[in-house]
Amino acid sequence: MKRFAATIRIAILGPAMVLGMNWAWSPAAVGGETRLKDICRLKGQEENTLQGLGVVVGLKGTGDGANFLPTLRSLAKVMTVLGEPTGKSGLTDLKDTKNVALVAVTATVPPGGARQGDKLDCVVSSIGSAKSLAGGRLFLTALVGPDRQNPRVFAFAEGAVSLDSPTTPTSGRVFQGCRLEEDFFNVFIKDHKITLVLDRHHADFQVAQDVAEAINSQLSFQTAGIPLAKALNQVNVEVLLPPQYRNDPVLFVSQVLALSIIEPQIVNRVVINERSGSIVISGDVEIGAVAVTHKNIVVDTAQPTGGKSFIPVDPAGRSTAKLKSLVEALNALNVPTEDVISIIKGIDRNGKLHAQLVIE
Repeated sequence: MKRFAATIRIAILGPAMVLGMNWAWSPAAVGGETRLKDICRLKGQEENTLQGLGVVVGLKGTGDGANFLPTLRSLAKVMTVLGEPTGKSGLTDLKDTKNVALVAVTATVPPGGARQGDKLDCVVSSIGSAKSLAGGRLFLTALVGPDRQNPRVFAFAEGAVSLDSPTTPTSGRVFQGCRLEEDFFNVFIKDHKITLVLDRHHADFQVAQDVAEAINSQLSFQTAGIPLAKALNQVNVEVLLPPQYRNDPVLFVSQVLALSIIEPQIVNRVVINERSGSIVISGDVEIGAVAVTHKNIVVDTAQPTGGKSFIPVDPAGRSTAKLKSLVEALNALNVPTEDVISIIKGIDRNGKLHAQLVIE
């Protein structure tokens, strides 16, 4: 192998296995502008979950059975509502019931809310000892909103259950099975103020301050120079709604979200998906001087000393090593993917990975 003066050296102490590796390098964005709507959202404009407890009927003997009393009590309540209460013996009348299962039912309301008559998908998950929900049908179930102190029925769910996967027969979905009975509005104005929430990739004190300054410099003319925006922390920016927009807040919000700032320099990240074996490197991630020994591999990112036991793999001769070069070199040497991931983890634990490591 041809030798170069380099900053990353690898010693192979024995034969290496051959295994393909999927990885990608995402260069850091430089220059340009980005709109506020692309990096933040309005507080209050988020998904909400409606939920309830229901029963799935029509199963082929795969229900909870007579040993799970909550299901029997729920079935007895349903029968009472339908005008067919149990007899004097109570739950004993239902002891042979095997085609019913108690389930948790949830439906997700989108960030923009939902209106009366809208239909949403709902998810059903077995709570008891049911073996399968295949072939079942969700009996009419009331779904309440997220306010635990004042529960309010917003929707009813009903319909045939379709399994998500044959390997998980106790969970399924009712397509368009949830019907809204009331409008579900997401309030985004409080005390004549709106709050912008930066997404997790751009949550940063400097970015929040840049957003506030952009709003003040471009929109404060509407309030005779009085600042409209204030960065509360690295995530939230509070914006005052000018008096002239209090009857038309949507127009003001649209103006705010259309503003642009210089493309923020986000924190470099290395994202590893251990199941798929993928490694995604954002920006030009550097690694500090460190020596890692893993199985039959020794990685040394210090300055070369002229020793002949190492194979140099970064021909650029930079003063700092790049993670991209290390991954390329290990891949060229047919190093197994799991070993590459372990080496990156070891560099991170040592504090020498100059980026945020995300394990999925």
